[in-house]
Amino acid sequence: MKLTRYTKFTGDLSTSFDLEDLMQALSDFLLDSGYQDPFAPFQSMDDSIESLREAIKQALESGELLDPEAQEQFDALPEEQVEELVDKIIQRMKDDSFLNAEDPQNSGDGASGDAEDARFEVTDKGMDFLGYKALRDLLGPLGKSSLGRHDTRYEAAGVETNGSSKQYEFGDSLNLDITATLNNVFAREGAPDGSGILNLEYSDLTVQQADYQSSCATVVLLDCSHSMILYGEDRFTPAKRVAMALAHLIRTQYPGDTIDLVLFHDSAEHIHLSQLPRVKVGPHHTNTREGLRVAQRILKSSGKDMKQIVMITDGKPSALTLDDGRIYKNAFGLDPIVIQETLDEVSRCKRAGIMINTFMLASDFSLVQFVQKVSAIARGKAYFTTPQTLGNYLLMDFMSRRSKHIN
Repeated sequence: MKLTRYTKFTGDLSTSFDLEDLMQALSDFLLDSGYQDPFAPFQSMDDSIESLREAIKQALESGELLDPEAQEQFDALPEEQVEELVDKIIQRMKDDSFLNAEDPQNSGDGASGDAEDARFEVTDKGMDFLGYKALRDLLGPLGKSSLGRHDTRYEAAGVETNGSSKQYEFGDSLNLDITATLNNVFAREGAPDGSGILNLEYSDLTVQQADYQSSCATVVLLDCSHSMILYGEDRFTPAKRVAMALAHLIRTQYPGDTIDLVLFHDSAEHIHLSQLPRVKVGPHHTNTREGLRVAQRILKSSGKDMKQIVMITDGKPSALTLDDGRIYKNAFGLDPIVIQETLDEVSRCKRAGIMINTFMLASDFSLVQFVQKVSAIARGKAYFTTPQTLGNYLLMDFMSRRSKHIN
């Protein structure tokens, strides 16, 4: 049940709205991917404090953050008081740990350019909130879903029983099936003699069984090559939202699982999820094999029973890291050397027990054939989707595969 907290009204506009509403209003700014949309509210902004101040001003002027009375007060403020209000809002966001921001007065030696050089970053709390909002927005239209843990075909002694029992073995959880244990005693000793003493032996112990639930390590392999914002469409920001939503889903519904993020472009690198909001596209090429290599290293060190790669991309492999560290690039067509090396890496993933599920944001015939080969080799799934439906496909696929009992 949603709770409403009432406080004394002080007339301060900086406290007249919920910070979560402000974070939601700033989400497009905080997740900017470098796509130049002429109709977007936030244009040519970066992670500087000055850009943050301008974004907050735009959110306040939009009329969607403040109630009508507060909006009238804001519209009547002179420029100096608007600047003071924005300063208070930024301080409030820092106090509530939604972001970390440098103090412009302390960011250098006092030169006039220091304020422009001051930067901010979204905190883990802010990242988690944006992930929650993305998850709610993506799953909201789909209705209720069964969110469980990762069920398998196996059984083990546990707390959540499934109605069956087994003889106790060393190492089992001592969740005794009292009825079956006593029946074993009576079958061996006969009816009770009234003394209240039962001769219980080790072989009499019976424990209740539960479905064995495994843990899963997931690596989101996110294509950030330049094609993700070309052709008049921003494909990268929706992909970032989905990655954040998946991270929130795993953290809240599958606490034994892990999720890591790998970006691939000309090369590939493992980054912390908290850095995702400020990631922009570039460089230009797509080194899928290097991304798979980095993901494999992460998954092999995870120690989890189940390992999977969720690859989100919109283009063909067009780059390859050579043995001497140089990067071979060919953006024209499907280079047979790049394709073969990439498929060989997919085979290595299969031998390591790693499943690859690919979400393709393009539908070129040659790309369809390549993705189908990847799925066939790695025994994964391939989805050909759009930025608008990517989240629905990915999240529902993750939950349906992990909450279904396999017989």
